[in-house]
Amino acid sequence: MKMLIYGLVTGLFFGFLLQKGRVLRYDKQLGALRLMDMTIVKFMLSSVIVGMVGIYLLYDLGMVKLSIKATILGPVIIGALIFGIGWGLLGYCPGTSMGAVGEGRWDALWGILGMVVGAALFAEAYPMLLRTVYTWGDLGKITVPEVLGVSHWIIIPLFIVAAVLMFRWFEKKGL
Repeated sequence: MKMLIYGLVTGLFFGFLLQKGRVLRYDKQLGALRLMDMTIVKFMLSSVIVGMVGIYLLYDLGMVKLSIKATILGPVIIGALIFGIGWGLLGYCPGTSMGAVGEGRWDALWGILGMVVGAALFAEAYPMLLRTVYTWGDLGKITVPEVLGVSHWIIIPLFIVAAVLMFRWFEKKGL
């Protein structure tokens, strides 16, 4: 029960940040899809950086264990295509659909319906997918630091510097 409460609290906090960052707005979603407004890219990249630093710091302190999932190209590519097509057709991604409904934009209910239907279809197709798609391009449990053979504390600052440079470039371009 404690973990569910943690999940609820962090989900509400993240939703609050999504709303404050204005990434729930349809015009921001459309701008991101058209590569004309990088607000969503900046928000998500910032979230990834904060999460990366936090998780690896907790890992180094022995407070969490990493549970690396196998990198399997087949389901990743197909899932990315389905996600991208859905986002492009609807104008909301799954998380922003929930937030947009919370703001009273009922058109985003289509995104939530799509998530539920997609999850049901995936559950039904999973046994067949295990025999087919999940065998395509299995790279095993890998991470960027392991592939490069360096400490994660070398990779993390490089990601941070790359993000800051991208943010500055976006700002210069008015994105």
